[in-house]
Amino acid sequence: MYSILIIEDDSSYRSIMEKILKLEGFIVRSACDGKSGLAMLHENPPDLVLCDIKMPVVDGHMVLETLRKAPATAGIPLIFISAMGERVDIRRGMSKGADDYLPKPFSAEELIAAVTGRIRRHASIKVQQEVTTLQQERALLRDRITRREREVLLMVGRGATSREIASQLAVSLKTVEVHRANLMRKLGAANAASLARWAVIAEIAG
Repeated sequence: MYSILIIEDDSSYRSIMEKILKLEGFIVRSACDGKSGLAMLHENPPDLVLCDIKMPVVDGHMVLETLRKAPATAGIPLIFISAMGERVDIRRGMSKGADDYLPKPFSAEELIAAVTGRIRRHASIKVQQEVTTLQQERALLRDRITRREREVLLMVGRGATSREIASQLAVSLKTVEVHRANLMRKLGAANAASLARWAVIAEIAG
């Protein structure tokens, strides 16, 4: 279930959007100004932001700029909603990194189409990035670690201790520790949890 944050100082528009999106099954939160919207955004990042442009103190452009600067929120799609339908306003918003622009007034169908379309596209890009990352990690495993190191890695992923690994592979405990140290160095694994993640990738790779 996707979450939406609405930042809109017009209470009637805010209320209407909340009702429409909740009926469609979205988790909806709303803020009446840019300042409180940014606080809510950083406290619990949503899957998408709907943001008005003309608001007092912190306007939509400032919200967008702040959102894009923070690593934790930089990738969150944002759709501007505004009565300013002139091309110059649309171009300014899009050039600053807005993902879409919904001019007021808009219908329920237009709102739903804009939100679902943007979320679908964002989810698709995220999946593609994850697939690409997994492919790169598989290649790293194939190119950097030896067959014996891979055996050790898989056993680590299954929760085996160093003593258990040494016993199963008929090697010394010191040899196992050397293999573990080499794996952590080659894979950039800072701790056992990171090494366990690599073990999962090795398992998937087959």
